Amino acid sequence: MFRNNYDNDSVTFSPQGRIFQVEYAGEAVKQGSVVVGLTSKTHAVLVAIKRNAEELSSYQKKLFAIDEHVGLAIAGLTSDARVLSNFMKQQCLSQRLTYDRAMPLEKLAALIGDKAQLNTQHYGKRPYGVGLLVTGVDETGPHLFEFQPSGLTQEMLACAIGARSQMARTYLEKNLDKFADCGRDELVRHGLRALKETLVQDRELTVENTSIGVAGLKEPGKKALEVFKVHDGADVKDWLNSVADDAEAGGETTEGEGMQVDE
Repeated sequence: MFRNNYDNDSVTFSPQGRIFQVEYAGEAVKQGSVVVGLTSKTHAVLVAIKRNAEELSSYQKKLFAIDEHVGLAIAGLTSDARVLSNFMKQQCLSQRLTYDRAMPLEKLAALIGDKAQLNTQHYGKRPYGVGLLVTGVDETGPHLFEFQPSGLTQEMLACAIGARSQMARTYLEKNLDKFADCGRDELVRHGLRALKETLVQDRELTVENTSIGVAGLKEPGKKALEVFKVHDGADVKDWLNSVADDAEAGGETTEGEGMQVDE
């Protein structure tokens, strides 16, 4: 049988037990610009490379604040990410209005997983062509969740998705033991170093194409939260300079960027 007999909708399995439209949605994620997330005992950090479609256009946003304690990074179709981010904002607001408390991150990740998985059960719908890294801080501390188009969500200590993300994952795996005890600034620097591993030779991290999102606890063991904030432009300059200083001192660097997809 030709493969095309089984990829016309998202509810038909191939004889090998595969759903091709879900796999196609995963390919859209792999072509998006890379985003990196990592956590310590006190903070959760997202780092992303922004793209502009042409010289005359602005850079597309990669990080979004969902509530004061949670944010996300996207890789894939920005329009699909907007649908999911609006759904998450509504759920967080509903939680605060109904229970007067912040939405637990594990529950929020499960809700978007259920919403995405429904699209693989009903004829005429398609999977969301976007991957998300959802991060933030709740009553149990910092968390990072990976969302995939199939509806799978899983908690991660560190993660990277998007084009050339395997190189960032390799860096994260090598340095995983260091993250738990890192403060905010050192955790951001680890994220930037992982991001630099994905770059191609003619590209580099700049204040124009780099976004950083941070949430955390103000002091270890305290309930006071450092709300999720997206840092762009001049706000990221000091972090970029500190990573550049590491490179000049003999630290590991590989410059460049990935393939194209984010709208």
